[in-house]
Amino acid sequence: MEHKSEVNKLGKEKLGKLLISLALPAIIAQLVNMLYNIVDRIYIGHIPNVGADALTGVGVTFPIIMIISAFSALIGIGGAPRASIRMGQNKHEEAEQILGNCFVALIGISIILTLLFFAFGKKLLLMFGASAETLPYALSFLNIYILGTIFVQIALGLNTFISTQGFAKISMLTVTIGAVVSFILDPIFIFGLNMGVQGAAAANVIAQACSAIWTLKFLFGHKSKLRIRRKNMHLRKTVLVPVLMLGSAPFVMQSTESLLNIAFNSSLQKYGGDMAVGAMTIMSSLMQILSLPLSGLGQGAQPIMSYNYGAKNNDRVKNTFKLLILYSVSFALVFWIFMMVFPEVFVSIFSTDAELSKVTVWAIRIYMAVAFLMSAQTACQQTFIALGQAKSSLFLAILRKIILLIPLIFILPNFFDDKVFAVFIAEPVADFMAVSTTVSLFAIQFKKVLAKNIRKENSEIAM
Repeated sequence: MEHKSEVNKLGKEKLGKLLISLALPAIIAQLVNMLYNIVDRIYIGHIPNVGADALTGVGVTFPIIMIISAFSALIGIGGAPRASIRMGQNKHEEAEQILGNCFVALIGISIILTLLFFAFGKKLLLMFGASAETLPYALSFLNIYILGTIFVQIALGLNTFISTQGFAKISMLTVTIGAVVSFILDPIFIFGLNMGVQGAAAANVIAQACSAIWTLKFLFGHKSKLRIRRKNMHLRKTVLVPVLMLGSAPFVMQSTESLLNIAFNSSLQKYGGDMAVGAMTIMSSLMQILSLPLSGLGQGAQPIMSYNYGAKNNDRVKNTFKLLILYSVSFALVFWIFMMVFPEVFVSIFSTDAELSKVTVWAIRIYMAVAFLMSAQTACQQTFIALGQAKSSLFLAILRKIILLIPLIFILPNFFDDKVFAVFIAEPVADFMAVSTTVSLFAIQFKKVLAKNIRKENSEIAM
């Protein structure tokens, strides 16, 4: 059967070809999603007469949107690798129990988040910087967007259970379907029906609903190796707690992204004004362009490593990681070299303003001085998640942003005359320290985890 061949290839197919076949759709899906977000902002920014305020108002809602997607990562990325490991162990019932519990958990979280954001949305928007002019647009967008919270949770949270089975193209279509629907509906709702930001929110909800329906149709259907079944919808502590533990790392990474942006922007505004903040906006976009393929490679490697770890095939796990680190570092290094040598080319994509371009070109060589090292950070961290190492992945997620980067943003300006330089250099200092710690920890832990896996196999054989 088709679903058996898709899963079996995780343990048998040639690794190079398999990794590319799984990673490429993940990378395409992320790029499509990024493009959608950019186009969505362009549409909103071009609403006649109120575009600037509308765009700023919608921008204020991004921390809440990030929190919603972070909860889907908490359950989805926490559950999918564990299910894949169980599949490798031929424990199909346990894998489906994880899927069923995650499905119910996502629905429960959706209800709680929807009620909370309806009750406290206005107060949160004011905390995140909404003004008297932008608050009406922010509320108009948010009050419609949060109606689709359940669709976001299902589409993002359950899509990981599709990709972890090896169905990379089906997983890619989940994102692509939503993006295409939104591309079509955005101009119709915003301009054709004159709905403004409410139209953008409505288009988003409908798009996420289409993605959610696609995801559920697959996971309830016969093509999926893992299926959502009623008997597995009773929440069990022994199933859900390990999921939450493993998902805590991606949850922290996503939920703290807004906090990091606030830290950078507030410091840069204080020391460098709008030009420094504008440069940061461009460099954040460039960093996202670098990180998306790295994340896609990790997503492609995850089901291979998880399945073979569960199957006690340590050699295949090690070889998959070697390919992952090779591809990741190679891409990051090439991208970084071009960015360091030709920063003007990259900056011109986002701005033609001479003063802003000059500041950004100068800042790139500081802010992204060791950006290529993030390839090793991403590969090691995603491997920890793939092997179910919750504590290590959570520590590394907290280390870079919370322990190192955010404090350095505020500490380093006290030691430099050029305060803007000090804020920008916080990124490479934090990156170097985080990557050094990550690689050292990984070198020790990876061997221990695989050795423990073999001991567990030997004990099971002896029983």
